[in-house]
This record gives sequence, structure tokens and C-alpha cells, in this order.
Amino acid sequence: MNTGNIVEYIDQQKIISAVIIQETKGKLKLLTENNREVNFSEKRLSHVSHTCLDTHVPRDSIVIQLKQLTQNRKKLSETINIRELWELLHEESEDIDISTMTLFCFDPPLTCDHEAAVIRAFFYDSLYFKFNKTIFSPYTPQQVEAKKRQIKEAAKKEILIRKGAVWINDVLNNKNGSNTECDQEIIDILKSYYLFNNNCSSYMTAKQIIKKSSINSPDQLFNVFVKAGIWDQNINVDLLTMQIPTAFSKNVMEQAKNLARTRMNFFDDPLRKDLTDLPLITIDGQSTLDFDDAISLENTESGYTLGIHIIDVDAYIKSDDPIDLAARERASSIYMPDDKLPMIPPNLSEDLCSLKENEIRPGISTIIKLSRFFEIQDYKIVPSIIKVHKQMSYSAANLLNGKDDPITTLYKIAIRLREKRLKAGATQITLPEVNVWIEENQEIGYLKIDRENPSRMLISEMMIFANSLMAEFLSANNVPAVFRSQAQPKQRLFKGIETSLILNFMQRKQLSRAIIGTEPESHSGLGVKAYATATSPIRRYHDLLTQRQIKSIFGYDKAYTKTELETIIQSISVAIANAGRIQSSRKRYWIIKYLESKRGNTYEALVLDCHRDHYNVLIKEFMYEAKLPVSGVKLKHGDIIQVTIQHADARRDQLSLFL
Repeated sequence: MNTGNIVEYIDQQKIISAVIIQETKGKLKLLTENNREVNFSEKRLSHVSHTCLDTHVPRDSIVIQLKQLTQNRKKLSETINIRELWELLHEESEDIDISTMTLFCFDPPLTCDHEAAVIRAFFYDSLYFKFNKTIFSPYTPQQVEAKKRQIKEAAKKEILIRKGAVWINDVLNNKNGSNTECDQEIIDILKSYYLFNNNCSSYMTAKQIIKKSSINSPDQLFNVFVKAGIWDQNINVDLLTMQIPTAFSKNVMEQAKNLARTRMNFFDDPLRKDLTDLPLITIDGQSTLDFDDAISLENTESGYTLGIHIIDVDAYIKSDDPIDLAARERASSIYMPDDKLPMIPPNLSEDLCSLKENEIRPGISTIIKLSRFFEIQDYKIVPSIIKVHKQMSYSAANLLNGKDDPITTLYKIAIRLREKRLKAGATQITLPEVNVWIEENQEIGYLKIDRENPSRMLISEMMIFANSLMAEFLSANNVPAVFRSQAQPKQRLFKGIETSLILNFMQRKQLSRAIIGTEPESHSGLGVKAYATATSPIRRYHDLLTQRQIKSIFGYDKAYTKTELETIIQSISVAIANAGRIQSSRKRYWIIKYLESKRGNTYEALVLDCHRDHYNVLIKEFMYEAKLPVSGVKLKHGDIIQVTIQHADARRDQLSLFL
């Protein structure tokens, strides 16, 4: 290979003609037809001609000659009919060298230009032959068809990329506003890319769309979707990324509708005890629509009969039917400030399977005999028929406490139950809770709730009591269930009830992790020997499973085996974790959203932790934990400070504070 040799190489899917102007041990300096000098390795050349150009003539003259040469070779390549050659040669299935292929394409005399034209033609049309510099191999008919499909898909993809980029630019430029039309396929590709980034199946296509558009990152797609009217500004993106189902299938809704129309006569069930004369009450939040528990209290000669009654959801929804499988997929109802996703269809959770006032319902009732001093004398669990006589809110129940029965006595019983748990070593965390909601006018409302107020404490203790008794009942009958257990805390910072926020936060950190299993074990945090969740079968799939296990003891459907239960518990663990994350993140979102308009406002905060570059603080008004950068003032654990809102961005989950 000498100075002056005409060569070709491939750059960005194009064949470039050049002349060697300098050669040193395989390293070449080339002058290209585009009047550029490039350094090149001879191994990367696609063709070398034996003919030479005089490199001593003016540079412009060399470039003109190269351009003319390229035109000649291009014209020669256009005379080659590759498909006809393939039809003649593909059955031979033998490799063909460049010299032979050039003879197939042109009549002698042959020159380097003919050879280069062959390479050029086969490079730009690679449908029929595979070639590597000097060897050509015909594809089989099947391979050709496959390549045709690939080419068609590539062309379709290129159109999608171009249309997607145009659509993004049109939306951002307010061209036709939110009416800018776009193929649903493109929107789905871009949505998937925004939500899952490089984990989405159309990652490369979406990336190319963005590259050709006026935006430069997938994060900016959110504003595109909002401007196009595809997403609301406050859309719950976490629901999409976690792929949480937000609607029930047509089949499930149809079955729920049929179930709601079917009236069952539970009085015909000989196993059920008629408790409809008992004056049941429900105590729930003011906006509650799904009532799964009720309580009753009767005076007796020796004391009291306390009843804790749970709706028997299993009476309507059988294991492995479509509604049950949909509930299992969700694993839990999800309650958010701006939405609620029920575990079972609303016409069941808020009607047929809900303890509505004056409606006959099937139940699982725990009946406890108490002395005048509220000591437990005996208890039994029975399938029942029940009717709620009165539905009451927490606030209404609080007003009656100390003035009217049964609320006053129920509260006293709850106090005694709590005292018993605390003596048994329960760790009572008493942190307030903040409820956040969205008004009809889209205003954000919030309320800090003392979970230790009488009616909330009453219901909490009754449910803990019922769950512990049902766990004891299942254990005595050797039936596996969804049991919760918890080891002793790493450290006890207080006994009994402690109102200090900082101590409660510190103690919470010392708690051992709660464990879910199928064998009864002690629950240190609650101070009980065994604990099963069974009191919320409308809202938690664990509770529905345990309810079925209890009913199996009475001769209803066969109980799940330990292995079956463990399999189901494992299969729904991710859905349960995601439900918790969604509820937490959505409350966090709306608190930050509220604070977006409170820039410059000051709130009282508690220093929870001290780190080298920041403090973890609790904004007490919202029970919201945030980071505070270290400033000139040295703070310590437990300090009460004033923090000012500097910046809030709910969409980016950002809240900046300064002291």
C-alpha cells in the first residue's frame, strides 16, 4: 500500500473515497473526497484500488478527482441487480469471492472501479447477501424474509421516532394545545420510558424520540403529558410505576353485581347464632364507608357480656373465585388523601360486605364474659347473624364518654385491657397522626389527630383484644393462620404511657421488626401471647384468610394448609409493601403540595437526629420528617426549633428548610 493509492472506508453508514497521502507502518493519513484529512488504520479500509492519484498536484484537484471517481462508482453500482443475482446464486449456498462476484455483475475488461462498485452496491443493499470485505454469502429464502420483516419494523420505528419528536415539540410550542393528536403507541412508549426508564421494552425507541425532540431528559416528559392533557398535574405516578391495579375487570364487576343482587338467608344456616337483638354499634371516622367491625355490651347478673363482631366476608367471597383472586392481587385497600382503592369492589365493600345500620349481615362474633371489675371469665367465638343498631363517629363517641352507656363502660373496659397489656410488657407508641384530604374545591385540608383520644383508644383496644382471642382460639385448635409476632425491643426507654414526642420516636427506633408467619408466637409490642389479624376482612387479605381458618373450625370450607397459607402470604407480600409505600408517599406528596404555597412560613420543629451535614427534624404541625442543613447554630437531639419553608416541590419530593 503506497502513497497515492485510492481507498474507501465506511463512516457513519456511508462509503467514503480517499487517497493515501502518507503511510507509516500501517497507519495512514488520508485526504477524503470531502476535503478532510483523517488518520486511519489500514485494517479499517473496505477497499483498496491498485490505481493511484498524483498527490503532488494541488489539493483541490485531488478532491475533484475523488468526487468524480465516487460518482462513477455510484453509477456503476446502480446497474447491479442484486435480487436477480441472489435468485441465480442462493441455491448454490457457497461463498463467492470479490473477483467472482465482480464477473457476475460486469463484463470484462474489469477495473478497480467495478470491484469497488460491487462492494458499494452490496453494502447499501444487504438484504440478499452477507459479505465481509471480499466474501459474499447468499442468505436463504427464510433469512431474506426475516430481514424484510426487520427492515419493515425498522422503517416503522423510524416513522414513530419522527412523529413522536414532532408531537413533543408541537405540545411544548402550544401548537393546537392539548388537542395535538398523536398515535397511542407513541404515547404508551413515552409513558413507559418516563415511568420505567431503561427497564421499559421500548427504551431505545423512546430515547431516540427524545433525542430528536427539543427536550433532553425523560423527566421533562411529565410536563409534556400535562400540557397535552394526558395526565393531571397531580397524577399519582407511584400507582403507575408500581403497577397497582386501579380498576376491577369486567368479569369481577359482573360477579360483584350478581352477588349484590343475590339475597342470602343466613337464618337457614344452623351453625350461625342469631344475635340481631344485640344493640351493635360501629365507631369509625366520619368519612368511613366500609364498616367491618362493631361492638356490643350487655349488663348481666355477674358483670358484662362484651361482643366484638366482624363482618363475615367469606360468606360472600369464596376462595379462588374471581373476586377473591382480584382481592389477593391487591392484598389491601389503599387509602390516600385524594383517592381510595378498595380491595374488593365498592358495591361489596361499602354495601353487601359492610356492617351498615339496620342491615342483616353474617358475622364472626367474639363474645366475652366479664366480671363487674372487667376481669375475663370466659369467651367464645361463633358464626353469627348480626345487625348494627347505631353507627357513630369518633367525635360523637367522645362526646358521649362519661355521660352515656355503653360508651362510658366500653371506655373503662378498654383502659383495663390496655393496663393488662402494659403489665405484660407492651410497648405503647403514642404519636399523633395527621389526616390529609382534598376538598371538592381542590383545597388541601389536614387535621392532627390524637390517637389516644377516648373513642380511638377504645376501638384500638377492642380490635387488639379480639385479634388476640382469635389467635388463641386458632392456636388451641391447631389451625395455622396469619399470625403476627414481635421480639422484645432492643432497648426499653419507658414503661406505660409516655407523651414525650422525642421519647416515642426514640422508642420506635428500638422496636424489633414485626414478623408474619403461620405459627402463633408472642407479640412483645402488643403484650400478648399470640396475635392474628382478623378484624378487617374488607380491607386486608390477611384478615380474610384468617377468617376462613376460623370458620373451618366450625365445619365450613376446608382450612388452608400451612404450606398453602405460606405460599399465599409470600405471593402478596410485595402488594402489601407497595400499598404501604403508596399511602405514605401520597400523604407526603399532599403535605409538600400544601407547603408549596407556604414559602416563608415558619413552623415549630423537633430535632430527631444530628448528622455531620444535616439534622433530621419533625415539623410538628404535620408530623412530617425532613432534613435541615447544618448552619452556624449547633443543635442537639430533642431541641425545639423554628424552621422556615424555603422551597417545596411535591412532584420532585423536595422540601427545603432553613433555621
